[in-house]
Amino acid sequence: MRIALASDHAAVELKTLLVEWARAQGHEVADLGPETADRVDYPDYGYKLADHIAAGKADFGVALCGSGIGISIAVNRNPACRCALVSDNLSARLAREHNNANVIAMGARLIGPDTAKDCLAAFLATNFEGGRHGGRVDKLSNPTLVKEPA
Repeated sequence: MRIALASDHAAVELKTLLVEWARAQGHEVADLGPETADRVDYPDYGYKLADHIAAGKADFGVALCGSGIGISIAVNRNPACRCALVSDNLSARLAREHNNANVIAMGARLIGPDTAKDCLAAFLATNFEGGRHGGRVDKLSNPTLVKEPA
């Protein structure tokens, strides 16, 4: 699989670990930066990752910052991206299975390296279930499909 990763300064160490882990698993990996722990703004890297996914340069993305929240918001500004903030194996699996997420976000200050690898492994190993989830996922990128609740 083609995987792109991006982070802010707070998650450079975790990003580097996940880049190496994903390459060792045989994946084609794009490290979108940053390269050092010098202060950067997470939206810049979240938008860069989202553009990479939207352009079809990667199948899946991993967005990392201190909490995972800010960068996930930035990635989700792009309608081609469905970024889910995950913190464990189950949330990573359900992000793919029920929401057809193509990007996961994690907080480097909130989870350790083993949990992050476990999340990424579960995310990559899980397929979208489709079925009853398909119409809901379609609405995520196309708000005109949304019906006003009764």
